[in-house]
Amino acid sequence: MVERYWRPGRLTIWVVNPLVRRLGRASTLEVVRRKTGTLQRVPVNVLELEGRSYLVSMRGQTHWVRNLRAAGRCALQKQGRRRDYLAVELCGEQQLYIIAAYRDRWQVQRFFGQMPSATDHPAFRLDPVEAKPIDA
Repeated sequence: MVERYWRPGRLTIWVVNPLVRRLGRASTLEVVRRKTGTLQRVPVNVLELEGRSYLVSMRGQTHWVRNLRAAGRCALQKQGRRRDYLAVELCGEQQLYIIAAYRDRWQVQRFFGQMPSATDHPAFRLDPVEAKPIDA
């Protein structure tokens, strides 16, 4: 299987992504990097559907996708609120359903035109990790 990845340009990496994060237009995904153990922060569009949260990688097998697979968990931050999640990668009909809903919600057709196969776009269900009560 060839893992496809549509690398963002320098303008996106150094200007657009930091600006989007600062303005709070998108959620910020925080995931531990698989090689260094440091945090990777990436702006993402979260799909809220039927009471659940989902992530889809428009750019294919990105570093955040590979890091999320390795870590199995992440956090999302938006407008000062942070929440932890367990990530469950989707496949088959579930993946196709979520990708279709994601495409409709976020109008990201150019990414899917560039890489049309659903297998090029990993999708994850995010299950909230409940905060543990502090023992008295």
